[in-house]
Amino acid sequence: MLSITNLSKSYRKKQILSAIELQFNPGEIHGIVGENGAGKTTLFKCIAGLESHEGNIQYTSVNIKNTIGFLETNPEFLSKITGKEYLQLLCNARNIKDVNFEAQNIFELPLKQYAETYSTGMKKKLALTGVLLQNNNIFILDEPFNGVDIHSNLIIKELLKSLKEKGKIIVLSSHIFSTLEDTCDYLHYLKDEKIKKTVKKENFSIIENLMKDAGFKEKIKNFNIK
Repeated sequence: MLSITNLSKSYRKKQILSAIELQFNPGEIHGIVGENGAGKTTLFKCIAGLESHEGNIQYTSVNIKNTIGFLETNPEFLSKITGKEYLQLLCNARNIKDVNFEAQNIFELPLKQYAETYSTGMKKKLALTGVLLQNNNIFILDEPFNGVDIHSNLIIKELLKSLKEKGKIIVLSSHIFSTLEDTCDYLHYLKDEKIKKTVKKENFSIIENLMKDAGFKEKIKNFNIK
């Protein structure tokens, strides 16, 4: 189990997260939703150990840093490094050897090409492939469906299903409610620094309606489309 207790984060005088309480169990997929700037990426970076924070993050198994994979919204790559070299680098970091990268190139990426020349979607798929090859137990995926073609979206959904069946912990964000409904077991609504609501799959519409009611309709009305 991955447990987050009283997690808070601020940048100088601006409070981003306040007293976050969450629990993630193996074999579950959790979605974090909220408006742009709500703090989803900051929360993910805190969990991944990339941001300092107040409060506690505890994992019941090995050292969390050795078993967590973090997919950024917009992955960046070193210049003059090929897709294959990038994957090799991530495997080396976890002492994973004898990987057949071509056989496991599920997205059919041009691995001999420099990663910095990839399209946005290709970069996302390369970064996700690297995270998967590391054999992590925890997956923190920030907008895994964003910028990716429809066929690859289907592949990602099947990958998430396989990870769930293997008992992995998966936490992801998405602005597309249909992908959340297709993949997640639980949904958490992040607003005003806190988790405002947590619901199971059968009640996802509650959070969707909460987000619509949060000034959504009023903003459209005030826009005065003609």
